[in-house]
Amino acid sequence: MSFFKGFKYAFCGIIRCIKNERNMRFHTVAALYVLIFARFFSFSRAEYALLLLTIGAVMAAEAVNTSVEELCNKVCTEKDDHIKYTKDAAAGAVLILAFFAAVIGAVLFSDPQGWKAAFEYYTGSAVRAAMLAVLSVLSVVFIVITPKKNRKEKKK
Repeated sequence: MSFFKGFKYAFCGIIRCIKNERNMRFHTVAALYVLIFARFFSFSRAEYALLLLTIGAVMAAEAVNTSVEELCNKVCTEKDDHIKYTKDAAAGAVLILAFFAAVIGAVLFSDPQGWKAAFEYYTGSAVRAAMLAVLSVLSVVFIVITPKKNRKEKKK
């Protein structure tokens, strides 16, 4: 396999995970909002690095969890305590990472001045406020609505 073909397969895996996994869509939207609002805070380079590393770690853990679940479903179609434990542990790993990502986010985004600047930016212009409102609605739709094709695939 060529070097570039490996990237193609990896990107296909990421796209499939986003299309098929609601939690990955949630993490994607959360990352988008974190990056949108980060500009209003005076983060150091190290804090930005921590933010990006945290986002990447949560999304990578979600992708690994998805692959573990897919493999478990392929290997064993009936109920099995070992499979259940494996799937629960993988999901638990994502939950642990997501919890600590939220704690990191709470610490980094705790400056009221940053929130004040964001509020003033979005309320200072009807266009920016409308764009944020539309983005919010689209985000909910993106997270909640599973494409019909994917619903059929999951039922099989």
